[in-house]
Amino acid sequence: MPALPRQPAFTTTRSQFPEDFVFGSSTSAYQIEGSSFGGCGSSHWDTFAATPGNVVRSENGAIACDHYHRWQGDLDLVRDAGLKAYRFSTSWARVLPEGRGPVNQEGLDFYDKLVDGMLERGIAPHLTLYHWEMPSALESIGGWRNRDVTDLYADYAQVVTKRLGDRLASIATFNEPWCITWYSHYYGAHAPGLRDIRASSRVAHHVPVAHGKALSAMRAMGLENLGIVLNFEHISPLDDKPGSIKAAKIAEGIYNRWFLGGITKGEYAADVLDLIEPHMPNGWQEDMASISAPIDWMGINYYTRALISEGDTQPGDVLPVQLGNKGALPRTEMDWEVYPEGLGALLEWIRDNYTGELPLAITENGLANKDQLINGTVDDQERIAYLDAHFKQALAAIEKGIPLKAYFVWSLMDNFEWALGYDKRFGLVHVDFDSLKRTPKASYHALKAMLSER
Repeated sequence: MPALPRQPAFTTTRSQFPEDFVFGSSTSAYQIEGSSFGGCGSSHWDTFAATPGNVVRSENGAIACDHYHRWQGDLDLVRDAGLKAYRFSTSWARVLPEGRGPVNQEGLDFYDKLVDGMLERGIAPHLTLYHWEMPSALESIGGWRNRDVTDLYADYAQVVTKRLGDRLASIATFNEPWCITWYSHYYGAHAPGLRDIRASSRVAHHVPVAHGKALSAMRAMGLENLGIVLNFEHISPLDDKPGSIKAAKIAEGIYNRWFLGGITKGEYAADVLDLIEPHMPNGWQEDMASISAPIDWMGINYYTRALISEGDTQPGDVLPVQLGNKGALPRTEMDWEVYPEGLGALLEWIRDNYTGELPLAITENGLANKDQLINGTVDDQERIAYLDAHFKQALAAIEKGIPLKAYFVWSLMDNFEWALGYDKRFGLVHVDFDSLKRTPKASYHALKAMLSER
């Protein structure tokens, strides 16, 4: 396997992008805040992590990066890098420890201070309402499998945005419904760790239902710049075998077309629907108008490509077994191939087939690297090269007339990488998980230099 390329500085410049183009960084609540502070309730990630075998070394987000207490210094890092935007999420369990009922005022106060802290530093706050944290009390009644939870989610969205909405630059209802649905309820890799076709099929509909209900509730409050964040991979068959072509088409339908089609057209991917419709909730068709209510922007998360072949599919399998294969490209510490061209191709495909002139934002893109702190520095030139190559794809998309408005690097700092614990480092800032000391990496300094050049 070829080594990841290294380069000491960005070759793209800030002046190549439009004047109003936004550069920011992204984080999520459970990965950085520390769920054991400030009256936060239990989420299904706390219980998932407490179950042996689910998370590397049984690590969890109880302390994480202690952002709950160190948020001021962390926002200083955003400001000092020259980043003008910060994408963060609120924890449902921190705001409503039981998922409904009494509000934890300390939790709301924390987010209130966080938003004010951003504005004081000239940073635009971009909120994601749900980044994979279901309160345990609601998971115990079925979580996203239970349609009643979609109403409780809309209530939660109102509680948060009633307090914060007047100061937010944008609001996303969900981060990565594919992960919430298939990765968590079919492959079982994330909380709640189910492997159930009926559960995943129902969640694949209930999450869009919740999106539509929250969108309607926030519109009624007069809020604007509302959207959703979807994740994409550049998917193609490994070879020209019929089984590979079939498996790749279904994989691409599940990963890229299901939620995108539902949100923008009120139509789920027909080839996927043909397979899973018997497991869908009764009367699902009646929800499609609400699900496809107009949004103001769409977020796109992109990291890698997938080469798909068919595995050992058995009679009775609802979906063909899809195997992800690695090609000859360099790979990150996540074992993901580095394929910047996939971002450019996807941006064009999304615009041409689904979103038209709807503003788009790259809401996550970044590299997990084997970063080492040596003599007080982290020389992560691989991350600079990775981001630079993807910045070039963003520039090319803008030149083609694609309405790309923002780019958020994942992530501001090293954090709890879900089922992989604390080993996988995505941050522009190194975190020592013993002392919790923050050290900006070479990529942070290079990005700061790029953003300050004009």
